[in-house]
Amino acid sequence: MQKLKDDTWVWVFVQNPEGNEQLVGQIDEANNISFIPAFLEKDEALKCYNSLALEKGRKYETQAIIYEDLIRYASQNGFLVFVLNGSGEILDKIHPK
Repeated sequence: MQKLKDDTWVWVFVQNPEGNEQLVGQIDEANNISFIPAFLEKDEALKCYNSLALEKGRKYETQAIIYEDLIRYASQNGFLVFVLNGSGEILDKIHPK
């Protein structure tokens, strides 16, 4: 996979899209890593939706975000970014600085 550019659009899941929205994070409990799953295509994100650990009763939506903004958010909130495919396989692990 080629390196993502700052102005590349990627797809993430957003909790509470109508207000007080937050990017959805996940926890790799085996390695104690908090990460935000990101996808290169909306279709890939939707294929992976049922594999995510999500809170029941909350509304979630797939939204596009500029890669640079995603990295800033992840860095400020102590997350890594995992670029995934529709099967949930990790294509890239990004450690924001």
